[in-house]
Amino acid sequence: MSTTETTCPECSGTVTPDGTERVCSACGLVVGEDALDRGPEWRSFADDDTNPKRTGAPLTRSRHDKGLSTEIGRSTRLKGRKRRRVARMRRQHNRARISTKRERNQVYSFTEIRRLVSDLELGEPVREQACALFDSAQSADLLQGRSLEGFAAAAVYAVCRTNGVSRTVEEVADRAKATADELRVAYDAVNRELGLPTGPVHPREYLARYASELDLPRAVETRATELAERVHEEGIAVGRNPSGVAAACLYTAGRERDARLSQADAAAVAGVTPVTLRNTYTDLVER
Repeated sequence: MSTTETTCPECSGTVTPDGTERVCSACGLVVGEDALDRGPEWRSFADDDTNPKRTGAPLTRSRHDKGLSTEIGRSTRLKGRKRRRVARMRRQHNRARISTKRERNQVYSFTEIRRLVSDLELGEPVREQACALFDSAQSADLLQGRSLEGFAAAAVYAVCRTNGVSRTVEEVADRAKATADELRVAYDAVNRELGLPTGPVHPREYLARYASELDLPRAVETRATELAERVHEEGIAVGRNPSGVAAACLYTAGRERDARLSQADAAAVAGVTPVTLRNTYTDLVER
């Protein structure tokens, strides 16, 4: 019987679907049958999902295979020969997942990126973009002669720069397996060859995090934001460390609002020396 006929071959009546069957509405003849249930796989009790489907795990750029590969699990119920056979299958499967040096470098670097993003308390979008940026750098042959750890750290730092996330080179390097010099070399190569949309870092981006770490009142943070805007507009921040400028703005605002904040504490949270902070503070007061 055909499953596509719209008229009954016996009485020329209208054929309508009824479950997995196609039945004539006039004489009741079963014209065709489709044993496949093409509806949802299970019921959904969620208000915003009326037609759930089993589609598997989502794709992710933080895996060299984008999360599409399968894994052969372990079970304590297998014994003897079958257990040894599954162990061999698991071993060969793991070897086949990484077949080239490029994939092996990606596995190592993506693991480092995931660890670094977790240590810096960054979000999943930063992790995905950093892995995609590393993949682009690898495709452009930028890794030759440079360390994988440096490029992994540079990818995280570059994504923070392009998304306006306040993280300094020193903060990323302290938690990375690469040194600050390796990070800078890799970042310069990525920024030069791939043309990243990065601009000068505004001191305002560091204020909220520094004020939270120093436990400063909201009024001090608000005044520091106003000072940071003036510093940026008048060009005082040109050629200076934006992190140190942000700390100087917080220190200046703290003095104006009678907050208990020393130069040493403000400089420590920004990762600069008190001398650097004091020089910026002097320029702020003079102008």
